[in-house]
Amino acid sequence: MKTEQWNSKIIIVEQFESNNQLLSDDSMGIYFHLADNNQMIIHFKPLNEVFKQEVFTTSEGLLINFERDLIDEDDIEYALDVMSLFNKYPKFILNKLLEIKQVQSIIGLLKTEYNNKEASYIMFKTVLKVLILHLIRYQNNQFLDQDLNQKRVFQFLELMETEFLNQTKTLFYANKMGISTKRLNQILKEKLNLTAKQIIQQRQVTEAKRRLVKSEITTKELAFLLDFDSVSSFSRFFKKNIGVSPTIFKTDYKKNIP
Repeated sequence: MKTEQWNSKIIIVEQFESNNQLLSDDSMGIYFHLADNNQMIIHFKPLNEVFKQEVFTTSEGLLINFERDLIDEDDIEYALDVMSLFNKYPKFILNKLLEIKQVQSIIGLLKTEYNNKEASYIMFKTVLKVLILHLIRYQNNQFLDQDLNQKRVFQFLELMETEFLNQTKTLFYANKMGISTKRLNQILKEKLNLTAKQIIQQRQVTEAKRRLVKSEITTKELAFLLDFDSVSSFSRFFKKNIGVSPTIFKTDYKKNIP
């Protein structure tokens, strides 16, 4: 796959200035900025979200933005770890010089491959995975020192990622975690500014879009897969979140395929 064909899947942007530079809603973003105090500040953009405004106080950093496809091609455990990485903390700080140098080194390899006229998609994807695995390791090391509520957020996100196709009720997750639905929503609102239902619905939207463009699934089959009572209720839900019906969304996507 040629570098010029990557723009639909991967972009690297230096002097990142606004969310308008991002790929689709179904993309994930990592913004790296080296602060004056020799800290590396890393911001994560999960699926269906944008970067917080504080990211744009400086344009001296670097953005790596990629479509979800790049992690879906790998095993489920890796994909789950990536989802957790992007949802634990919107902002993550590296303080250790060795870790910062390791991240900078990997980013250098990514930039070199990205700008190479004979670039290899597999090589780029592999180096990106190495970068993400390093960030997962660093984040998990710091995660051990975080408060109980932050750990509950991680527990919910991990559980939701594996169960959302069959379980869409907040009560199920609260029972699994041994807390009340009210307490679960309080924790999620405090840490992510979203309720459990809103997070589950975001995940349903992402999965619906992915299935519509990656398979020949029908709207009826998709409604059943995502645990909706009827096709009409799923269609209303999809249109409310995306702005068009599932059928139109799929048709428009196919029209735009080169």
